[in-house]
Amino acid sequence: MKKHHLSIDIETRSSVDISKAGLYKYAQSPDFGVLLFAYKMDKEDVKIIDLTCGEHISQKIIDALRDPCVIKHAYNAAFEWYCLNRAGIKTPLEQWRCTMMHGLYCGYTAGLGATGKAIGLPEDKRKMAVGKALIRYFCVPCKPTKSNGGRTWNLPEHDEDKWELFKEYCAQDVVTEYEILQRLRQFPVPEEEEKLWQMDIKMNAYGVRVDKELIKGALAIDDISTQKLSGEAIELTGLDNPNSTSQVLDWLREQGVELPNLQKATVEETLQTELPDAARRLLEIRQQMGKTSIKKYVAMDTAKCTDDRVRGLTQFYGANRTGRWAGRLVQLQNLPRNYLKTLDVARKLAKQRNYEGLRMLYGNVPDTLSQLIRTAFIPSEGNKFVVADFSAIEARVIAWLAGEQWVNEVFATHGKIYEATASQMFHVPVERIAKGNPEYSLRQKGKVATLALGYQGGVNSLISMGALNMGLSEEELPDIVQRWRSANRRICDLWYAVEQASLTVMQTAQPQAIYGLIFALEGDMVYGQCFLTIRLPSGRKLYYPKPFLQENKFGKMAIHYYTVGQQTRKWEITSTYGGKMIENIVQAVARDCLAETLKRIDSMGLQVVFHVHDEVIIDAPMETTVDEICDLMAEPIPWAPGLILKGAGFENDYYMKD
Repeated sequence: MKKHHLSIDIETRSSVDISKAGLYKYAQSPDFGVLLFAYKMDKEDVKIIDLTCGEHISQKIIDALRDPCVIKHAYNAAFEWYCLNRAGIKTPLEQWRCTMMHGLYCGYTAGLGATGKAIGLPEDKRKMAVGKALIRYFCVPCKPTKSNGGRTWNLPEHDEDKWELFKEYCAQDVVTEYEILQRLRQFPVPEEEEKLWQMDIKMNAYGVRVDKELIKGALAIDDISTQKLSGEAIELTGLDNPNSTSQVLDWLREQGVELPNLQKATVEETLQTELPDAARRLLEIRQQMGKTSIKKYVAMDTAKCTDDRVRGLTQFYGANRTGRWAGRLVQLQNLPRNYLKTLDVARKLAKQRNYEGLRMLYGNVPDTLSQLIRTAFIPSEGNKFVVADFSAIEARVIAWLAGEQWVNEVFATHGKIYEATASQMFHVPVERIAKGNPEYSLRQKGKVATLALGYQGGVNSLISMGALNMGLSEEELPDIVQRWRSANRRICDLWYAVEQASLTVMQTAQPQAIYGLIFALEGDMVYGQCFLTIRLPSGRKLYYPKPFLQENKFGKMAIHYYTVGQQTRKWEITSTYGGKMIENIVQAVARDCLAETLKRIDSMGLQVVFHVHDEVIIDAPMETTVDEICDLMAEPIPWAPGLILKGAGFENDYYMKD
């Protein structure tokens, strides 16, 4: 049966700030409502329905929304799907396709306007620039004043010209989404990725429970801590404002301590030196007051729905190209680690708002609150968390891809990759690299080399990975690089083979197949889209948009392409090389391994509430065991024969870093 396509864009209103609280709390607000509904059926013109003035969505469109033979499209389709469901127009998620996700899959940026520009839409097909101001006017509450009659919402009758412009803006979003979709159709998203997107939206809509008593207690204690530390700083220094960088630097100078700034790294480094007592204490206070992670409690409190669940914590395909998930709202990807051995005690004191108890037991109150952040995530009533992650997955994947046999054998047997790497690098029997032996000091070199050098990095990569903080000297780093590369020749061969294959594709436009990867140049004749693609073992592809060859800053011919700049967050040109492409490939394969696990867990009827990097957190019935989840993670993957995976995990009644 022929499939029909319905492109949709809606405009809504709610008193909840969607940027801080997320879609799900936004749409659950009692004052949430749909204002405008714009749609385009197949190639028909865009139509708009004004739901504020008595217009209704026709029965034909209601039927189309419920018809499985009509595929629903929207940019960030989770928004339209969830909001329409909240408004009483229920449609199965399986009938929706997300054009934003499609663009991200093809290596483009997020954002309807930014994607339209990056993809090369003509001006008349692009998103209108007036949208933010109109959304501010009609979609969020306004401040009541005498001049506006004390109203809290701006309605269409309050500015009819703006309202007409708003309707035009809504309709134009459908045009832009549709035109982007036409340019992406030649480069389809695999069906398996569509299913993963649906799983992700359902997980986000389910949400994860948070411990509201711990959150409230932590915020209350932080207020007390801030007041006490500020008071101590004023008493110590006599300064009017101990938060003022210039005042503190001047005061430190008077104490004989000259600092260029008060950045975190500078303060940490200075505290390792000899200092006057007063100067040391002030820097310690600055360090404690600078704990920004307390903001995560605020984020949880803001995003928490009435049932104490936070929803919308992950972004599917949030990491450009590799397809890894990204964090949203609370930013799970950079949660502080916890080292406390008495987390239960610390949690109890925080819930009791017992500042003095925390200070007496742990000393540094802000740091203790920071370590408790993970524990604010708790399972549903009557359940437990089962948490499991892949052990050393990137090291396993790169060795498997490259055919680095000795590494594969390590993972197939004892799994001590840091000791084995040191053994290979320094020609010492691996059994000698054990606690109590002098050779054990070599393990640190094996560890930092394993973590830092797999993607063609050198001395700077070792330093970035913290080699100097591990007690290694800068003088010995070049030798570590050389020894690691000598011990991992097949991985080094992989870097150069990937770089050469991609260059050959660009020069000849002929596909290249190496190491189970297929490199190709893909494009279309109608719209002029062009990509360098890498087909992964899973069948998914990595996309490098608008590629071309040009000399890089080292005077070497290199692949350049368009991407979102890490620093600028703008659509710009960057260059790449073999090691960097291998990093993309390895992280993408690791992501696909996680995706396989998520599907397996789902097929067991278990609920993943979030996942971070290579770790899954399951809101599980009490009978679920850690071993069965770890066994799932270690099961062979059909598209990765010979890849040896291992899971490790724990169970608990709150989240933590084991």
